[in-house]
Parts: sequence; structure tokens; C-alpha cells
Amino acid sequence: MTRYIAFDLGASNGRCVIGRFDGGRLSLEIVNRFENSPIEIMGHFYWDILGLYQNMKNSLLALGREVTGDLVSLGIDTWGCDFALLDKQGKLAGNPYCYRDPQTRGIFSEADKWVSREEIFEYTGLQFLEWNSLYQLLAMAMRQDPTYQIAGTFLHIPDLLHYWLTGEKASEYTSASTSQLLEARSKDWAYPLIRKLGFPEQIFPPVIQPGTPLGQLRSALEEETGLTGIDVIATATHDTAAAIAAVPTDSPHFAYISSGTWALLGQEIDQPLINADCLRLNLTNEGCAFDKFAFLRNIANLWLLQECRRAWLADDDGLGWEQLVDLALSARPFLAFVDPDDPGFLLPGNMPACIQAYCQRSSQAVPQTREEITRVVLESLAMKYRFTLERILAVTGKRIETLHIIGGGSRNRLLNQFTANAIRTPVKAGPFEATAIGNILVQMAAKGEVSSLAETREVVRRSFPGEAFDPQDADRWEEQYQRFLKVTGLPNQG
Repeated sequence: MTRYIAFDLGASNGRCVIGRFDGGRLSLEIVNRFENSPIEIMGHFYWDILGLYQNMKNSLLALGREVTGDLVSLGIDTWGCDFALLDKQGKLAGNPYCYRDPQTRGIFSEADKWVSREEIFEYTGLQFLEWNSLYQLLAMAMRQDPTYQIAGTFLHIPDLLHYWLTGEKASEYTSASTSQLLEARSKDWAYPLIRKLGFPEQIFPPVIQPGTPLGQLRSALEEETGLTGIDVIATATHDTAAAIAAVPTDSPHFAYISSGTWALLGQEIDQPLINADCLRLNLTNEGCAFDKFAFLRNIANLWLLQECRRAWLADDDGLGWEQLVDLALSARPFLAFVDPDDPGFLLPGNMPACIQAYCQRSSQAVPQTREEITRVVLESLAMKYRFTLERILAVTGKRIETLHIIGGGSRNRLLNQFTANAIRTPVKAGPFEATAIGNILVQMAAKGEVSSLAETREVVRRSFPGEAFDPQDADRWEEQYQRFLKVTGLPNQG
């Protein structure tokens, strides 16, 4: 039996997972969980990257003490877009900004002075989000941020952690593809774009493909942890790409939602789709493992409920996710709708009050209780999924038979059912640890234990049974979808 280490680091928490593969099935064991939240200091939001690295070291120390048997390799996946800058001596220049930092507000109009959106999209094929690496870097340059002025190397978060583990600097492709600085067709840095924006092109290290070995742990880490001979592999380091590798489909006719703080809804394609319709609809082409692309759209997903729960926990420390969903079942259906991607929901704050204010502004009934607010969020998410899916299918021209919901959000059975109802298509939920599974599967491919994407997905189907949800009450959900479009102001046609 071979064992793999996966560090699966999200925008709210992280975990260290051991994957055991017996030649047919993969099983997981969570070794350590730890918090990972942005920290606000004087109006800016930063990641505690040193604390994150220390939690990883603590996990490795525990493995060195407790795990018997061979550990073959280690891989890291994280959220996309955010990055660190090293100085010219290879030292961390400053704590990385969080993508929710306000420094990029209004940045599009400034960027347009340098390069048109059409030209940026032609190079990168990426949707326009204010927190893309391009805009974070541009905001730092415009503010003459000292960390930018002394920068010697640009590394996305997983690349930085790789560097600290091995001493090797490289940019893994799937994370680099979230930067809006990577040329989608060549899968290399878009140097003409980088030069037009005035960024120093020498700070961008070579792009490597998922599954590339980076070497073993630094000797000091081997001595400290007692772990020797472990290969550090640049897996699919963007968590969405890792999760997509674990979609348990056996058919080409599918779409997926990687569901967590964000929902990444899309389809898998062989070549990037870069045209006027994609630009107009703000759709994106992100890199995946096994030479695939994720054609998708971001939706502000369970972030809304996470922030609601954070506000409510001040009054009730025992409020769990299952309790919230159970409460929502008792609430009145279709009381009101919100657009989850409204800018008013982006930043941390009193989310229940923000939702109530949205409903007030849009002349709807205002949810008052926790159960009403939770149900409004869940029904609105299901409707936004349909809105987004219809536009993606219109561009790709591909039909679907099943929508796969993977990631932590796939455990929300009520949202799964609402989604099937809204999109009028069967939903298959699971695996909920898709990012860690995909992380491990790419490591397994690098080690020759699986040889293709189809084979990796067969391992997932054998190892992690899912749950099916069939559409219900189609006429009522269709009627309410039209109401959702009206109250949110979203267009009925793409």
C-alpha cells in the first residue's frame, strides 16, 4: 500500500490528509485541521502565511512521530490568485494580501489605461475579477508598495510553500492560470502583456506542469521532522483544478460545481474558448491537470452563509451547519431572492444585515429569522447556478446529463436538492474531499500508479460513493426562476 501526503489549504481552513492506495481503492485519513483566515490590519487584509507554514510543519512533525510505513510524496493545493513577493535574496518581502483586500476596488478603469480588456482576454482567456493577480500586482505598483519595489520573485501561495519546503522556485501551471498573466494557448507567461503593464518580467519563474517533481524536503526539514525520501510534487496546485480531477464521471456529458466558499461552475474542455461571447459573459478558461481546461464562472457561494454563521455565533456557540440547514427546511419557500454576486456581499461584515438590506432595496419581503435568511441564501444559490449554467452551455454547445457537485458544499443535501430542482437535471453529490483526492490523484499519476484522467476517475468511483438527487416540483421552480431574474435584474437571455 502506498501513502501520499496532501496539504489541502482553503480560504477558511487547512488540513493535512494521508491518502492510502491499495491498487484499487483510495482511502483518506485527516491528520490535522487548522484555521486559515485573513487578518485585517489598518484597513488591509493579509494572510498569515508564516502561521500557515507552521501548521504544515506541525503536521509533518506529527507524521514523523505517528505514521508507520512509507510515505511516497507530498503535494499542496490552495485557492488561486493570491501570491507572495520575495526580495532579491529569496526572503519574504511581506505578508501576502488576501484577495478580499480593498486595494483593487475600481482597478479596472486604471488597467484600461494600459491595456484594453479585449487584449487581456485574447491573451489569457480569463474572467475579469478585481482580485486576479494582475490587478493585485497593478494596485501594488500604483501605490508604490515597498514589497513590489523590492520584488525579486513572484510566487503564488502553493509555489511559495513549495519553495520553503524544497528551496525550488517555480510556478505551477494551474495556479499560474488564475493570475490573468498567463497566455492560455501557450501555457506560458504572457510576456507582451506583462511588459505593457510595466511589470518586471524577470520576477516570474518558469511555469511547470502539474505532476512535476520538485525534489525532496530540505535537509533541515528532514532532520527536524524525521521524514526522509519524500518527493515534493507540484500537483494540480489550484484547488479547483485538483477538485475537477476528482469528478467521478464516466460520461463526457457533464458539468460540475466545485462547492465551498466559492462555487466554481463549469464544464471540462480540451482547448480554451476565447471569443466575444466568452468576454461578454465574463467566462473563464483555467488550466487543469491532464491537459484539460476548466471553462467556468465563479459564484460567491457558501461565503454568504459562513459570514451569517459568524455573526450568529456571537449569540449561539453551538450553531452548526446541519442545524442551520434543518432550520431552513421549516422556513417559508421563496420568501425572497438575492444575487449572491452582488458587490455588497463581497467583504466580511454583518452578512444577515446585508441580505436584509438587499431584500429591502429590491422591494421584497425581508427575512427576519435565521431559518428564513438561510433558506433565502440556499434558494438564491440554486437559481444563480441555473443562470450561470445556461450561459456556459450556450457557449460550449455541449449537453449535460448530470451535474456533479463536489467539495465541502456537496454535504449540504438541501442545497443539492434545490439545485436539481432549479436546473431540472439530475445532481450527483460527492466526493466532499474532492480537492484532497484530486491532489493525491495527480501525485499518483506522477508516480505511475494511474495513467490517465479516465483511470483516476474510475478510482474515485470505486472509492467514494456519491448520492443522487432528482429534480422535483419543476413547474413551481420554473415560475420562481423567472421571479428571481426579475428581482435581481439579471437578464433572461445570454
